[in-house]
Amino acid sequence: MKESETIEFKESLTQLKKGIISIVSILNKHKRGKLIFGMKDEGIVKGISMGKNTLRDISKAISDHIEPKIYPLIKEEKIEGKKCVIIRFKGKNIPYFAYGRAYIRTADENRLLSSKELERLILKKNRDKINWDKEVCKEAKISDISVKKLKWFLKGADKEYYSVENSLDKLGLIKNGKLLNTAMILFGKKPQQFFPNAKLRCAVFATARTSLIVDRQEFEGDLFHLIEKAEEYILKNIHIGMRLEGMRRVDVPEINKEAFREAVINAFCHRNYYLYDSVNIAIFKNRIEIRSPGSLYEGLTIEQIKREMISKRRNEIIANMFHEVHFVEKWGRGIDLILSKEPDTNFKEVADIFITTFKRKKIENIDEKKIETVGKTVGKTVGKTVGKTVGKILALINENSKITREELSIKTRLTIRGIEWNLKKLKKEGKIKRIGPAKGGHWEVKIK
Repeated sequence: MKESETIEFKESLTQLKKGIISIVSILNKHKRGKLIFGMKDEGIVKGISMGKNTLRDISKAISDHIEPKIYPLIKEEKIEGKKCVIIRFKGKNIPYFAYGRAYIRTADENRLLSSKELERLILKKNRDKINWDKEVCKEAKISDISVKKLKWFLKGADKEYYSVENSLDKLGLIKNGKLLNTAMILFGKKPQQFFPNAKLRCAVFATARTSLIVDRQEFEGDLFHLIEKAEEYILKNIHIGMRLEGMRRVDVPEINKEAFREAVINAFCHRNYYLYDSVNIAIFKNRIEIRSPGSLYEGLTIEQIKREMISKRRNEIIANMFHEVHFVEKWGRGIDLILSKEPDTNFKEVADIFITTFKRKKIENIDEKKIETVGKTVGKTVGKTVGKTVGKILALINENSKITREELSIKTRLTIRGIEWNLKKLKKEGKIKRIGPAKGGHWEVKIK
């Protein structure tokens, strides 16, 4: 006999504490095992001296120092004619703790579990209990399902439609006659009535920080609708270039469309729906952030998803539904696709939020010192400090009175919508005036 991941030897009962730690380590790894007192590590039988209370004392020590409780089989047995104590144990209620700490078996050694490993054990144990997409939506009825949405999905999945109930049942979205959360979040007429976090929040910021908001919008509805709105919002608020393919002009977004679409789909597919927060898209001057509630699932790390192309799905049914209409692949190639299109993409976890960050391409800048000077000058004139963004717009108009909204957008790195918002504000305040028509006219700065 020799020690292994499920068998532990202890020479004497003076090592009882270490033996109890070994029991917990083995349980947390294999859920069953054996501990023998009276044998050396190398498998040599030494035997132990026994008293009338020995077995009871061992049993009490195990009961007092292992949580949750286990009820092992403890017997005195002779091995090679020498008295030994053999403890056979099993338990499925992981994680187990010895003296208030959790351990795990590695080869024939016991290793203290890290907080991340402990969290993974708990999640693994409760996997079926914490899958939001497998839970029944208690208040939902068949009449709450949109036939139009369901038919659209079935057509994309190349499946037949018979009736709402029959189709959802075939998709595995009905349990004991009740609709699952997945059915409502994908095909509900108004999912937000059942799930307040069936929402997308988007914002455009004038700088690299959140101090000045140029635009803010919220969207509600099913996941397919929210994914579409997220994609539209990003395309409306980033710069679009062009290239020629033969005689055709092809629009080229500054951030690859496939990459940010994949990040958006991942955000909705893998988010933690138990958290009240929504998926958020923040568009800054230098980057775009796609924020999804919930950190990586089952102990995955950033390095693992980048290097190993490993995927653990928090919402297995939602992921399968996305796969049916070719939104995601079962092989979990999403991160690889993003990095192949946008190699500088960054992934991080902050306060239980998974953030995907795309760097925006550099756009021509004008002299920042000149912008600040113009901003301060205008600020003194009107009796208050004008922000850097306004100063930049005024400086550009001052330099070129015929500058277009598109040119202002490129040089300030604001969206067209952001430029229009600022121009409208400046006109209303009487700081600028438009002379002549939209085409062929020019701007006039009213403040000297």
